[in-house]
Amino acid sequence: MMLDKSPEQPVIETERFVLRPLRRSDAGLLSMYAGDERVARGTRSIPHPLPPGAIEAYIDRAGQPERTEDVWAMDASTSGMSEVVGVISLQRLDRQQSQIGYWVAPMVWNTGIASDAVRAILVANPHQSATIFAEVFQDNAPSARVLTNAGFVYLGDAEAYSVARGAMVPTWTYTVTPS
Repeated sequence: MMLDKSPEQPVIETERFVLRPLRRSDAGLLSMYAGDERVARGTRSIPHPLPPGAIEAYIDRAGQPERTEDVWAMDASTSGMSEVVGVISLQRLDRQQSQIGYWVAPMVWNTGIASDAVRAILVANPHQSATIFAEVFQDNAPSARVLTNAGFVYLGDAEAYSVARGAMVPTWTYTVTPS
């Protein structure tokens, strides 16, 4: 775990949306999407049902200078879509490594938004990581395709606890070396 204070989080622009730091005004949309059981079940940390204040606390943690994880909103308002259609994050690990995580709103599933966001993070490589890891639940093949399409290579099977499922869930683990 990195103990240094986190630098300012960059804004990353793509053709379809902007990856930007979370802001308090995102709470309503984040609550609506993260409160969807289908979204929560695809993550390790989103509970279902979503408790009151959980998203506000998440936004507050994401803005702390001592954070170890940078979280970006996928802001598609410039393309005529919602101001927030998902989030993507990078958790700082030791030895120049990071772990990527993401989820998108069901309304944009199968539109390439997640793939574009992952590729944008890899190109920007804001943590200057030598290696980036990812994991997906084995019952989430579309998320695995997002990773392999972005150049991630399968590393092995594992399992992780899902708060929404209240259980350990089999995962596939992936790695990539950003270019």
